[in-house]
This record gives sequence, C-alpha cells and structure tokens, in this order.
Amino acid sequence: MIAVATSTALPAPTTQRGGALSFLTVDRLRLAGPPVILVVLALLVTIAEPAFFSINALSVVSMQAVPILLLGLGQMFVILTGGIDLSNAALASLSTIILAKTIGTLGPGAVVVSLLALTVIGAISGLLVVYGQVPSFVVTLGALGFWGAISMVASSSSTIYIDSGYDAIFWLTSWTFLSVPVGVWIAVGIVAGIFALMRFLPRGHVFHVVGLGEKAAMMSGVRAPYVRVGAFALSGLFAGLAGVMLSSQQQSAASNLADSLMLPAIAAVLVGGCAVTGGVGGAWRVLIGALIITVLRVGGAVAGINPSYQQIVYGAVVVIAVLLTLDRSQLSIIK
Repeated sequence: MIAVATSTALPAPTTQRGGALSFLTVDRLRLAGPPVILVVLALLVTIAEPAFFSINALSVVSMQAVPILLLGLGQMFVILTGGIDLSNAALASLSTIILAKTIGTLGPGAVVVSLLALTVIGAISGLLVVYGQVPSFVVTLGALGFWGAISMVASSSSTIYIDSGYDAIFWLTSWTFLSVPVGVWIAVGIVAGIFALMRFLPRGHVFHVVGLGEKAAMMSGVRAPYVRVGAFALSGLFAGLAGVMLSSQQQSAASNLADSLMLPAIAAVLVGGCAVTGGVGGAWRVLIGALIITVLRVGGAVAGINPSYQQIVYGAVVVIAVLLTLDRSQLSIIK
C-alpha cells in the first residue's frame, strides 16, 4: 500500500489564464464591476424616487434581499465546486410548509426540524450527483419537481397561515436594531462568518480547490466527494433559512412561496462575480449580487415595469454575467 502524505492546510486557489491581459481583465471585472454596478443602480433609482435612500425604504429593501441572499449563499457552495442547484428555491417553499405544520406544536423547535430536514434533502441530492454520477443539473431539476409536488400535497395546494406559534419567528422581521430588522443583521453576520471561515481556516478554500480541479484536490488529500455532498447539504440548509425568513415576512407558508426566487438567487451569485465554472467566488460577492438584484426589482417597480417582465431581466443578467466571468481556459469544450 502506498501512503500519501497530506498537509493540514490548502494553498489559496489560483487559476491559470490565457495571458496577463485576460487575467487582469476578468479579475478586475469580478472584483470592481459588481460594486460599481450596485452604486450606479442605486443612484438611478434614487433619481427616479428620492425617498429610496430614506431609512424606512432601505430597511424594506434590505429585508427583501435577505431570502435572495440566503438562497444565493447556498447556491454559492455548489457553484464553487462546479455544480448547480436548481432545486433550492423549491426547497425553501417546502421549508415554509414544514415550519407551518410543526410550529404550533414545537415552537422554536420547528425551525430546527425544518433546517435539519432541508439539510438532509440537500445531502441526498449531493449523494446522487457524486455517487450516482448524474449531472447536478439533472438531479436538481428532478428534485425541483419532486419536492415541489411534495409541497403541494402537504399544503393541499393552498396557503397555510401561521397563527399559533408565530411568536417563534415574528421577531426576525418585527424587531429592529438601528432601524434595520434583526433578520438583516443575522444574514450579514452569516456572510461575515462564511468569509472568516473561508479566509482563516487552514482548509477554508476547500470548495474553491475542488471546483478548480477535483483530481488535483484529491491528490493533495482533499476528500472531494465529501466536499461536494457537503456543498449540496449547505445549499439545503440555506434554503431552509430562506424559508424561515419568508414565513416570518409573510406569516404564511405555500408550496410556491419561494419558487420565483430561483432565477434571482442564481443571478445574485453570478452577477456578484462567482464563476459558473467553479473555483472563484465568496460570500461578500454574493451579498453584493443579492443587493444588485434587489435594487433591480425595486427599480423595476419604481419605473412601473410589470413584475412578470422581471424574469426576462434576470435571465438576461445571468447570461451577461456568465459571458463576462466564464473562465474559458477551464473548459476544453463549450457545450
């Protein structure tokens, strides 16, 4: 038997580009582009609606961004490893159903049950991808339909209003600190925590390393299959958190409550500068991306754009973001 020496720390991920000019252009777009876009969009909305920068308006906008941010953070882990999760918005809807069905009996414990259930469901998708050798697109597309149908059956295709036990989650949107809902501060704290873990833990870059080259990662001692399953489990966990936030906002649950957030969440990850090819991205980038998408939604409402047309905007944003950030040197064939 051959022993393989492993190190306790992983080097910071690096990428090989087609040249210095390509490296500078792509990296500058990823780092500087999203914050500049956010500032420009905020200024345009403020010109159209000066009240946008009031404390009350910013509080409402930030709370609207939280479910997109949480879904985006879960999606980020999967995209970092080179996959994609099309089911996490449907899982967020399922989370609201589980919460509504159990909160009257379990109180705060219903939140724990919901998060555990969604984490396990996410891990199941990861196991099918890794050990079933089925592309993540196919597995999560199937999971979207399967768990969406489960949500419809469990809720009888109707809205469930949360009355008994609502005190366990209402504080997320009702309590404020510095005029900002507590739920927003929790989401920002989660972003800071993810950043710190990725930045300072010896193996904090493990998702990036797997995304940049799974075989190379395994040769350096990384258990890549576990990492990829863990990414899907985290996607499920954050879908559960998004569902809790939505139930707190709406005081209700429904089988399609979060379904419309799938494309905005993916757009938030990509427009924030995370590469769809994997290996490049971070929590702060997703935060900027979520704010951009939310400001786009608010700007559309201010401009009087029909909400049904917003999906067109999100689709265009996803395509443009991929065109700008796709690392073609990582792909031998574009298909």
